[in-house]
Amino acid sequence: MPNLTIIGTSHIAKESVREVRRFIREKRPDIVAVELDRRRLHGLLSRHRPKSSFYNIFRVGIQGYLFSLIGAWASRKMGNVVGTDPGADMKAAVLAARKEKLQLALIDQDIEITLRRFSQAFTWREKWQMVKDVFEGIFNKEAAMKKLHGLDLRKVPKDELIERLLEEVRHKYPSLYQVLITERNKVMVNNLKRIMRQYPDRSILAVVGAGHREGMESLLNKVDAISYSFSFS
Repeated sequence: MPNLTIIGTSHIAKESVREVRRFIREKRPDIVAVELDRRRLHGLLSRHRPKSSFYNIFRVGIQGYLFSLIGAWASRKMGNVVGTDPGADMKAAVLAARKEKLQLALIDQDIEITLRRFSQAFTWREKWQMVKDVFEGIFNKEAAMKKLHGLDLRKVPKDELIERLLEEVRHKYPSLYQVLITERNKVMVNNLKRIMRQYPDRSILAVVGAGHREGMESLLNKVDAISYSFSFS
């Protein structure tokens, strides 16, 4: 019977990096599954920042292209605040798996599919809402910080805080939530189920962003064809 442990991380928190390294070093799971696809893995391990190309607009759509640029910029800004690079948690998992000679599995959806879906789904109401939120963040930083409910970027947010933040995203940006959270949760769970069927006797560690953990747990608990043993850290 497979043993699956899911660790919910923050992509820029040093706490997450330490937890992932410790778990892999001490528990030595047979398989380390990470919230990455091949393109993002290559970008994460590359010494050079991937260059943006206008050709990407034709592959993912202008909205997906702009969202990726804004997201990358915001991640770097937040990473600079706490002194880490965006994706430090995933990189730590990948390098620790390599060091311990463990099997690595990429379970996330191809980033280009996600960005294309974003371009197709993002509504005009959500665009206007995003413009308002961006301007508020620039010109009314106190109000913007209040909306973060005291979020400490150095640590993985508590479950209650994650739930509040996700609910706010779901209310303001339902299409974004559907594409970035709901759809990817299903992809990652399906990939984990495939791995568990393929390797029924191996222990698996899944490292995913904390915002995905609860949704993935719910989907995994609906599996009734086979009995699985889950641990959610």
